[in-house]
Amino acid sequence: MPPELAEAIDTAAANDGTTFSAWLADTAAHRLRLDAGRRGLAAWEREHGPLTPDELADGLARARSALGRSKSRSSRRSA
Repeated sequence: MPPELAEAIDTAAANDGTTFSAWLADTAAHRLRLDAGRRGLAAWEREHGPLTPDELADGLARARSALGRSKSRSSRRSA
């Protein structure tokens, strides 16, 4: 592992109040959940066809609501 990456992980772990290995495990678990979700969506789209723009917008709104966000990060940066 590159030293600068290890330092960044150390800093992130300290900021989260956790250990290096716990931070890595949590990050890996998060990545695996995202990958599983992408595979699930791809399988659903293979069977039912691509999501419509309205379905995508509804899903994004639900995700933002679940995360307590009302705007996307890119919208906040450009505003």
